[in-house]
Amino acid sequence: MRRRNFGLGLAAWPLWAAADDRVRDALRAGGVVIAFRHALAPGTFDPPGFRLGDCSTQRNLSDEGRDEARRVGAWFGSQALQPVRVRSSPWCRCLDTARLAFGKAESWDALSSPSGSDDEQRQRRLAELRQGLAAVPAGRFEGWVTHQFVLQDLAGRSTVPAEALVLRLTAGGTVDVLASARMA
Repeated sequence: MRRRNFGLGLAAWPLWAAADDRVRDALRAGGVVIAFRHALAPGTFDPPGFRLGDCSTQRNLSDEGRDEARRVGAWFGSQALQPVRVRSSPWCRCLDTARLAFGKAESWDALSSPSGSDDEQRQRRLAELRQGLAAVPAGRFEGWVTHQFVLQDLAGRSTVPAEALVLRLTAGGTVDVLASARMA
């Protein structure tokens, strides 16, 4: 498959090779969400005493992470794909990933990191995410940016930074992973 460069160099293209067509086709068919783990933010967990409204207290994207997010946006632009809605965890690294990739982001608590949450809150958020998946109409797709643990809970799959899972809710209420993609 021949790709247009858009001036970004080879490093700008995702490692989506075989998944490329599956990802694009699933998004065009709609009724799905492409859910990303935030781009590279070095370290693990946030420092003690972090505050959601204050990015200076959180673990944030590195320069490489910001580049990853921009490459995500470049791929979507090259494929003429635009999510009808972009939702993000309220953590700065997620909001920044979404804004750099898609130019917009709507904070959504259901995509929040489950770290420190009790089981009842986790289950409530998972139910809300499944409802959100069910509400995406055919012919449209949403973009979600969240955390590894949320994707693990929702789709049963671990992810690396800037990896995406194309998700659909089945008639039985389970979440299917239709395709996955990862940035270089």
